[in-house]
Amino acid sequence: MPDADTTTAAPTGRKRLVSGPGLLLVWLYGVMVVGAVSRSAYQISTEFGRAPLPYSLSAVAALAYAFITYSLVRGGETARKAALICCAAELAGVLAVGTWTVLQPESFPDTTVWSQFGMGYLFIPVILPITGMLWLRKR
Repeated sequence: MPDADTTTAAPTGRKRLVSGPGLLLVWLYGVMVVGAVSRSAYQISTEFGRAPLPYSLSAVAALAYAFITYSLVRGGETARKAALICCAAELAGVLAVGTWTVLQPESFPDTTVWSQFGMGYLFIPVILPITGMLWLRKR
């Protein structure tokens, strides 16, 4: 009976996406989930009337981060494709919101996770989807 390679196969036989540098990617997405969920939940529950668009966009970012994290941990070809598509959508969102907040800052009375291309989060929101797409294409 051949030995199972536990570094590349999940318990269900799916190929893992979190080996090597992918583990750092999952960790960073996990941190962004916590940050974006915390930020949006607090802002939506306490100050939603003041800036509904930015707070809603932070919630969208949180959902994107959570889905990508789940897909990376789940593994398998379907999860890899779903994560790749979501990373592309995330990057499009970061670029759109980042550009919008730079060109029309008056439209955003408060910042979002993706404001100014994620400047408040050390530009991780713009770097992370690019890194994710590169990693997922190699896998």
